[in-house]
Amino acid sequence: MSALVSERPHRQVPARPAPKDDKPARLRDWTGPAPQQAAPYIAPPVITATGARGARALMRSFLLVVLLPCLLAAAYLFFAAQDRYASQAGFTIRQEEGGAASDLLGGMSQLLGGGGAGHADLLFEYLRSQDLVLRLEDRFGLRAHYAQTWDRDPLFSLPPEGSVDQLTRFWQQVLRVSFDRNTGLLLLDIRANDPEFARTLARAVVEESERMINQLNAQARRDRMQMASADLMAAEARLRAAREALAAFRATTQMVDPDADIQGRMGVLNNLQQQLAQGLVEHDLLAMITDPSDPRLRQAQRRIEVIRARITQERQIFAHEDTTVADTDYPRLIARYESLRADQEMAEQSYAAAIRAHDMARSNAERQSLYLALFIPPTLSEEPGHPRRALLLGLTALFALLIWAFGVLAWQSLRDRN
Repeated sequence: MSALVSERPHRQVPARPAPKDDKPARLRDWTGPAPQQAAPYIAPPVITATGARGARALMRSFLLVVLLPCLLAAAYLFFAAQDRYASQAGFTIRQEEGGAASDLLGGMSQLLGGGGAGHADLLFEYLRSQDLVLRLEDRFGLRAHYAQTWDRDPLFSLPPEGSVDQLTRFWQQVLRVSFDRNTGLLLLDIRANDPEFARTLARAVVEESERMINQLNAQARRDRMQMASADLMAAEARLRAAREALAAFRATTQMVDPDADIQGRMGVLNNLQQQLAQGLVEHDLLAMITDPSDPRLRQAQRRIEVIRARITQERQIFAHEDTTVADTDYPRLIARYESLRADQEMAEQSYAAAIRAHDMARSNAERQSLYLALFIPPTLSEEPGHPRRALLLGLTALFALLIWAFGVLAWQSLRDRN
């Protein structure tokens, strides 16, 4: 049959004549817009063997990087992780208002720092310190409590043989402290395997915080008393030195008060002036009624001369021109005396202020300047709030998806470059 078909002669098809153009020449010469070309046909992509392998690789990587960690995290969180109960408490540090005892001596009330907010900073650090952890360990056995779920939940439990540093780091995980620096409020969130134990820990933390505040008060009282006593001793020594200097001045000059001595000498000088005026008057009267050779007139003249000589000597004493009179430089003596008196008065005022400050510091030492104000007592939780399984699972899925997406993008960029 194939031979017969191959021997059959081929029939030639006559060529079709070209169509006759009946348009006029003027129309044939005009060229209009070119006809719009049809869009080329694009064949659908053909999935090759290489593309199929890439899709399977992406799927396997998604299952390995995203789905498998999420399944493992969900299995651990919902079947292995143990429930934790939280107890909340809130407190702040208040400082007694009013001036301190040492305000009289120049604002030494800043001895304790910048008020309650600064002490709240100290308390915030103390709540996370190793000292508090060791005190709670001695009282309640933190390691034994948080290590009892180690066999079932090693991720959220403490190793039974953990060191003190591990216990401190674990305590910083189960204790959440929220601190507002503007208001000085501290909010505690303590987690434990048992709700009653969580509340007991919260109460113990509040007690330890009060103990620390009492230590700050005791230290402040000691510092205030020491400074007030030191100021009082310094003021007393200053007053004693001023009094001794004034006593030495009086012993040297033999003058209790130079001002009073000057007033006395001025009284003598005024009396001499009056006697001189009276002698002159008597001399003139005698000169008018007696002979110039009268002895009474010569006696009156001698009296006037003696009074004038005495007045001159007194004036020389004030001006320190008479070298025969020692230690009568009144300008220097008055200046020295006034300086000593001013020192003594200032020392007396400082001593009086120091005594008042010491008495007030002693009275304030009996009061508590800092105290802990508890506005949220430790609560007892009825439902476990930790671990937050949905949140942890969502975060695991999110980070796994991000890691997978970055890995796929990096792999695609490297493949396109090659």
